[in-house]
Amino acid sequence: MELYTNNLYIVSTPIGNLEDITFRALGVLKKSDIILCEDTRRSLKLLNHYDIKKKLISYHKFNEKKQTSKIIEHIKQGKILSLISDAGTPLLSDPGRLLVNECIENKIKVIPIPGASSITAAMSISGFKDQYLFYGFLPKKENEVEKIFSTLSQNLLSQIFFIPAIKINFYIKLIKKYYSGRKLLIAKEITKVHETFFRENIEDIKLFKTPLKGELTIIISNKKKMKKQQKVNKEKIVNKVKKYLKKYSLKDTVDLICEIEQIKKKDIYKLCLKIKNEKKY
Repeated sequence: MELYTNNLYIVSTPIGNLEDITFRALGVLKKSDIILCEDTRRSLKLLNHYDIKKKLISYHKFNEKKQTSKIIEHIKQGKILSLISDAGTPLLSDPGRLLVNECIENKIKVIPIPGASSITAAMSISGFKDQYLFYGFLPKKENEVEKIFSTLSQNLLSQIFFIPAIKINFYIKLIKKYYSGRKLLIAKEITKVHETFFRENIEDIKLFKTPLKGELTIIISNKKKMKKQQKVNKEKIVNKVKKYLKKYSLKDTVDLICEIEQIKKKDIYKLCLKIKNEKKY
């Protein structure tokens, strides 16, 4: 595999299981002069596993502004540079956007080396519709989360978020408040030994009694469209209710009307109860 200088390679790495890396990704890392990492200690576990000995430069959200100009200079000098994150596909809720945009400004080619991603891994086993919205890490403050959920909960698409496991109950309470009627998938330690998936209807999910560890990928299912209700002839329905109540119980009357008319069951129940209490039939 031939690598070209004056390029930046964005290399996807495993999200847990070290075997989840492509031959191409390993080839790029082995031929790189410099590998940019979020945390060199974490990246060394992967690189040592595949016997890759390269110069590592720490590149994270706290130093990216300072490091970017130096990195651009290295690339212009003809060195082969790769960017990896702690896990998965770089730039998805990870640092690197500043560098990529700087490369684009300087006419430096940015080349993706695809691979593992907790987003697509969790989505692939969710069973939810695959038109989805990826948000990333949710904020920590309740009022900020509420602002986001109040808007996004109106969106019909499946939605993917990252959250720290230690705060799972905090987020569950808010999810239950805004996303009732949908389903939830919580993906924990994807591809690792203790990989676990929790599935539940949002209104039924209970708070965790024991704390979880790490970072979680959570997916909220797509929102089902409400069927458009046809115009209701109220007088006709009232007459039917009165007729049925003479022969059937309240419950049976509600069920019979539901089969015939496109009205919410709770609305029919209220109407039937009102007529029954009035006893004018």
